Amino acid sequence: MKLKMKQILRILIPVLLLLLVIVVSASCYTVRENEYACVVRFSKIIDVTPSAGLHFKLPFFDTIIKFPQTVLLYDIPPSDVITSDSKSMRVDSYVLWKITDPLVFYKSIGSIVEAEVRLDNITYNALKNTMGTIEQDAIINMEDAAKRNEIYAQITSQVTEKAILYGIDVVDVKVKRLDYPADNEQAVYTRMISERNMMAEELIANGNKTAAITRNEVDRIVNETLSNAEREAEEIIAAGESEYMRILGEAYNTLDKQEFYRFVRALDALKATMTGETKTIILGADSELAQILTNDNQND
Repeated sequence: MKLKMKQILRILIPVLLLLLVIVVSASCYTVRENEYACVVRFSKIIDVTPSAGLHFKLPFFDTIIKFPQTVLLYDIPPSDVITSDSKSMRVDSYVLWKITDPLVFYKSIGSIVEAEVRLDNITYNALKNTMGTIEQDAIINMEDAAKRNEIYAQITSQVTEKAILYGIDVVDVKVKRLDYPADNEQAVYTRMISERNMMAEELIANGNKTAAITRNEVDRIVNETLSNAEREAEEIIAAGESEYMRILGEAYNTLDKQEFYRFVRALDALKATMTGETKTIILGADSELAQILTNDNQND
């Protein structure tokens, strides 16, 4: 009898120890940093553990569902929206989000995959509402960073307002790329090139016009300067000649001086006629020099 009891104990003790290990293991769970642990009993959350460490639960009845506390990135597939001028735009965006209320999150959504589906719909509606108030050209040519950030803030506010109902906080919504739909992309690019060419031609025409005005103004100034210079030169020459004649008039204002002036002029004329080696001059009786010499001899 004692032998049988010993045999039974040898079998029972390891089994009991194994069961004890199983029960203890089923009663413990660990929570890591940046992680929520939800204790679920009969499909209902009875506790949420936000702190890291070793925790305990009711074995075999309680299950643990964990959600991240960190910020998650959801890259939304590109979608088409209609602008205020009824033109289509393809928007490629992403959402930064995190779970702030795991109890509400589990009850309303239950999983990360389902959360991304909800965020996809909410974000698309926000993009559609916001982009629907702006014209296509204004969106494409928007270079003001402050204006872009204002639009992103509007979209983020709309998404946050809806997402908070699911225990989600939307940190940010950003548009990675705005593009034309594939069906009219080439037509839009062609129109943009045409507009840019028109702008370039207008700038060139304005530049040529300005250059022509500048050249005309320079030519006018040059011509005016030359005309003034020529007029001043003529005035100076006229004044010089007038002064010369005045000086001559003062120098030969007597009969003797006039006769001497006539004599000098006659000698200059005679000198101009003397060419070659001929030194003999025959003067006519009516020549001015002969008259001067005759008068001088008579006076002597």
